[in-house]
Amino acid sequence: MNCPMCDRDRDLTFHHLIPQTCHKNKWFKKNFTREEMHAGIDICRDCHSAIHKYIPNEKKLGRDYNTIEKLMAHTALAKYVEWLSKQRRQGRFKVRV
Repeated sequence: MNCPMCDRDRDLTFHHLIPQTCHKNKWFKKNFTREEMHAGIDICRDCHSAIHKYIPNEKKLGRDYNTIEKLMAHTALAKYVEWLSKQRRQGRFKVRV
């Protein structure tokens, strides 16, 4: 299947839009429904790794980047995904921050 971020045909992994480590946090419980907390997207491993490299703070990731549109608005991540989308080689790519 194609990754919704880079559009490459790769095996997909599940990314929680609100990291599971935030699910017990009072602020998140107050501001998001249970369904929103468990929502996620299926993306390739390269994009998944890039998200966590470019946005390492899980609270910031959950608060500010909890949709695919918000993730793609992150300048450095969007630039990496654009580059990644042009790569046709199989295998994984290292993310350099």
